[in-house]
Amino acid sequence: MLKIDRITRRFGDVTALDGVSLEIRQGEFFALLGPSGCGKTTLLRILAGFETPDGGTVTLDGEDLLAKQPNRRPISLMFQSYALFPHMTVAKNVAYGLEREKLPRQEIKQRVGEVLETVGLSELGARKPAQLSGGQRQRVALARSIVKRPRLLLLDEPLSALDKKVRADMQLELKRLQHEVGITFVVVTHDQEEAMSLADRIAVFERGGVRQVDEPVELYERPRTPFVADFVGANNLFEGTAGGAEGLRTADFGLLPGTPLEELEAGAKALLGVRPEKVELRDETAAHGLKGTVLDVSFYGGVSHISVDLPGHVKPVLVAVQGASAVQQGAKVKLHWRHDDAVIIPAGQGTAG
Repeated sequence: MLKIDRITRRFGDVTALDGVSLEIRQGEFFALLGPSGCGKTTLLRILAGFETPDGGTVTLDGEDLLAKQPNRRPISLMFQSYALFPHMTVAKNVAYGLEREKLPRQEIKQRVGEVLETVGLSELGARKPAQLSGGQRQRVALARSIVKRPRLLLLDEPLSALDKKVRADMQLELKRLQHEVGITFVVVTHDQEEAMSLADRIAVFERGGVRQVDEPVELYERPRTPFVADFVGANNLFEGTAGGAEGLRTADFGLLPGTPLEELEAGAKALLGVRPEKVELRDETAAHGLKGTVLDVSFYGGVSHISVDLPGHVKPVLVAVQGASAVQQGAKVKLHWRHDDAVIIPAGQGTAG
């Protein structure tokens, strides 16, 4: 549906987008994920018509999108700040875009009523934005965006102004709405959990380029670059050289078990990534495992995070276990993981830090 081909945008000496190419499907919930300043919002602004690229093309349903004026594009943009009119009621805020198009009054009333029911605000149409909670204001902004029935809805950090519990509720709401209204959503976020919970597919951005495009599970379990491995979710990374199908050869720990994601030349620099929930905590008397000392134990309700100091490893290794952990700070332990639970990727672009 949407084809972005080699889009480039520079601001002086800074290259915000460096030949970005993406294809987004009809009815898809697509996320642009990356740290601040990586170019994802610039791409959103180009799609909306607020920025002009220095090179590249964008087509929507086969038509040149960049040739159209912003107000002629079948696109809605929902701002991070919601940008609601404070002096207007909820219903008037939602109706504003339709009134600007001079649609018949009865059609406007019907469409506003339908969309307010969809977002669960039918009873609040007469209220002003100041009388609403953060989550309710977010729904008004969403209703205003979808009432025009755009082909594409762009959302810029849509949930960042909400507290954690409301944000979790709204993630479910957004997903439900997207399925119900059938509009293609493109969301910009730096929040990995948000992207993973919402999106059908995710494009990970770094320094103006796309490092990987995949479904959430594939992105989490099979990162293709050091940056993606480090940025998407918590990960324990070990440096070494490719040891074929056996794993990663390291100076301090010998051969670490892991599965190469691609064929690597023997001896080539590589990284092994193993997720905290894949690391098994064993007693120090166990036959196999890496020896370490427990630095800290943090309980988060359903899960405990255990930080383990591993002599020779720069950062503590993070281990995640279900429920409360019986292990104590200062305990001597061994760490182990299965061969298939760790991935080996070529050492290339830098990590997320």
